[in-house]
Amino acid sequence: MTDAALTPTPNDCDLPRIRAQFSTFNEAIDYAARSEKGLNFHDMRGQLERVYPFSELREDALDMARRLIAFGIGPEDRVALIAETGPDFAALFCACVYAGAWPVPLPLPTTFGGKDNFIDQLAVQLESSDPEILLYPEEIAEMADAAAARQSCAAESWQAFAERKAPAVELPQADPQDICYLQYSSGSTRFPQGVAVTHEALLHNLYGHSTSMDLQPDERCVSWLPWYHDMGLVGCLLSLIANQVSGDYLKPDAFARRPLAWLDLISRNKGRTLSYSPTFGYDICARRISSQSNVAERFDLSRWRLAGNGADMIRPDVMQSFVNAFADAGFSADAFTPSYGLAEAVLGVTVMPPGEGIRVELVEEERLSGTPRDITRPARYRAIVNCGKPMPDMIVEIRDEDGKPRGDHQIGKVWCQGPSVMHSYFRNEEATAACLVDGWLDTGDMGYMADGYLFIVGRAKDMIIINGKNHWPQDIEWAVEQLPGFNHGDIAAFAVETDNGEEAPAVLVHCRVSDPIERVKLREQISDKVRSVTGMSCVVELVPPRTLPRTSSGKLSRAKAKKLYLSGEIVPLELAA
Repeated sequence: MTDAALTPTPNDCDLPRIRAQFSTFNEAIDYAARSEKGLNFHDMRGQLERVYPFSELREDALDMARRLIAFGIGPEDRVALIAETGPDFAALFCACVYAGAWPVPLPLPTTFGGKDNFIDQLAVQLESSDPEILLYPEEIAEMADAAAARQSCAAESWQAFAERKAPAVELPQADPQDICYLQYSSGSTRFPQGVAVTHEALLHNLYGHSTSMDLQPDERCVSWLPWYHDMGLVGCLLSLIANQVSGDYLKPDAFARRPLAWLDLISRNKGRTLSYSPTFGYDICARRISSQSNVAERFDLSRWRLAGNGADMIRPDVMQSFVNAFADAGFSADAFTPSYGLAEAVLGVTVMPPGEGIRVELVEEERLSGTPRDITRPARYRAIVNCGKPMPDMIVEIRDEDGKPRGDHQIGKVWCQGPSVMHSYFRNEEATAACLVDGWLDTGDMGYMADGYLFIVGRAKDMIIINGKNHWPQDIEWAVEQLPGFNHGDIAAFAVETDNGEEAPAVLVHCRVSDPIERVKLREQISDKVRSVTGMSCVVELVPPRTLPRTSSGKLSRAKAKKLYLSGEIVPLELAA
């Protein structure tokens, strides 16, 4: 069926909107199915290829729930789902919820690491979640079956599973305190853990999400974010169901190949638009359009009301480049909506009020690291982005190392408390106890509050401490990125122990230079740049492109890069003698 023959689900309908105020997610699915809205899936070029109303989603989910129960799946059993963007995953996720089972969204293979690495990663997550069955798209059958075999886990393509009989069975009654699903955190600074999210926590966060952003009746969501990451799953799928919002989707690999198709899709939307991306998504679009002169002719971004960003450290220079590139297409800088969140709080903790845009404060780097400034050197500053105000019923505190609250503009650990905070890490009491204390969640992030707004300065566990002085790896990586030929994500900085037993900063850098003599020059140039930031020598290793590991959401994993480097699995390139 061609795009012209399909009509996307509407932006608005007669059914009154309920902002996620349901007792269970089951109720949210049932209510959404009464509307004419739904999900719309687009191909690589952004052409509509499948319209999937919420009513059809519910019918498919109920059929799949009966199949799951007939297979022997019961309440609290885990069902691992490879989270490919499309109707099959959406229906299976909701089917697990109806059956009382816990869906476990897991990533698709990426361009990073190859077949064996994907099998290894999937096997580890299957071992952690201990599912009764792994369901997957047919095209990755070989890899999925190999990973499942290692764990003696049943595995089946969802196409084959859909051919099973769906006998009439009684569905269990859900309770708000029941676990709704397991969400694997990105694992950028710790081994990935399965975050157990209750119905109550999910719906409370989705209510806060829609309320903080003042969701409008005619708004629509456009997304390319993967559904195994909390922003894509919660913010751009579950929120649409619970808040009755139509959505348009590109698959993540479609965005990777044709990023401007994302903006084409937004341009075709006739209503106000919500769309989110980590910093690199805005960056790649601004870079891709820089050589084109038909921005105003090709795009209409004037109805893009909320351009969210909260998946990683927000870089104001990249946001400004995006504004510069697309202002002629009607994009307003006020649309930017920074936020802060993590899977351990379902998704959102703070969000910038609509229309306030990106606001930054310049902070001396010595204040960020907590060390006295060397008066013999000029002060250096970093722009820190305002990540907004706490969502409804969410309390945010900044605490020192002794757990005592700190005042405005005093940097410390970010703690939060509220109904959205996770139930636990699945089957890991030690990890749960380490971050949940008296109902408060230790996020592991560093930041400060100012006039009710939260500013995030970095990850506590990422900090590099050399001779008692703290250095943020983001600062070192950013310094190297300023050299010609490097992109965001080409550099990983962390601390290593040298031969004399002291720690030194180490920097792994993607190298695209083939001449060994030129590589030596490049390494010296990087060393000089890092020395200008840290004031000390560092270990610089040039590695092949695409060597640095990523999390399931595509972010740089410094912890894994360090582990692979120290174990010899990341092999530096040869340099001229």
